[in-house]
Amino acid sequence: MDVPVGRGGATLRFVGPGEPPLRERVPSQRVVSVLFDDDVDSWRRGWDRVAATEPDREAVIVAGDTTRGAVSDRSPGTLLLPDRSLAYTILDDPDGIDPVLVAVNEYLDGVEGIAPTVMIDDITATTMEPAERITFVDAVCRATARVDGSVVVGCQPERAAGTLIESLTEMIGTVRITDWTPIEQVGRLRREDPTTFGYTRQHWVEAQEGIEVCDRNYPQSKQVHAALSDPETTPRTLGATLSGLVTLDALHVWGKTVGSTRYDLTEYDPAQLVSIGVAFAVAVGRMRPEYVTIERMRPE
Repeated sequence: MDVPVGRGGATLRFVGPGEPPLRERVPSQRVVSVLFDDDVDSWRRGWDRVAATEPDREAVIVAGDTTRGAVSDRSPGTLLLPDRSLAYTILDDPDGIDPVLVAVNEYLDGVEGIAPTVMIDDITATTMEPAERITFVDAVCRATARVDGSVVVGCQPERAAGTLIESLTEMIGTVRITDWTPIEQVGRLRREDPTTFGYTRQHWVEAQEGIEVCDRNYPQSKQVHAALSDPETTPRTLGATLSGLVTLDALHVWGKTVGSTRYDLTEYDPAQLVSIGVAFAVAVGRMRPEYVTIERMRPE
């Protein structure tokens, strides 16, 4: 199977409370920043708060409706500030991915001599359809690879669908790990119960869908399965997957139950489940943890 072109030069980084800044340790002197969530002013100020040198040249593409500040008050179009080596492109409520990709490619076409970094502040914040988000990241990875650049994709785990995470782990080769616990939990499950590990790794995305569409607070596995519109699992394999998610702390059982296991969906943790999904990708060698993060976490 061919290796996706974005895999070697792309990194997935979780963003949000408790996570390091997205742009930390970005080495490139040329940066193209695509903003779906962050406002321009705070994004620009953010360079002063990270352990990295502000890029010599940055192009900021405003592609989200939450962007605000003095620059975003201007009419849609491109503003070039040569004295600050800065350019803004403000898109007027872009319809689909094409206007954003055109802006990215225009900046990449102007790069000469230095490999750029394209940064996507939060792929979960865009109004694109789920399939469009995947197509967008893939297209950005391909365009950046043509100029020997790299891509950093921000993602809020609590807002990410399993289908998005699975697709990102297939096209992105590196992930920044700031909490090693899911990696350890998945490794322990693999050693102690390889059958449940296999079911959970294969079906965690469908389990997430079932959990989120089920209208019961304390369902049995067969009731979660019945909520799925077109399941690939059987009630038995979904039950094994849900059991695995309990072991991995992404789901809990209802303590008062007798007889068949009932799951407590009132304490379901979507961010933990997404972290578990990434941990599976690391466990099977589909992704590698970002090196600098591993070094930071090891005792000195």
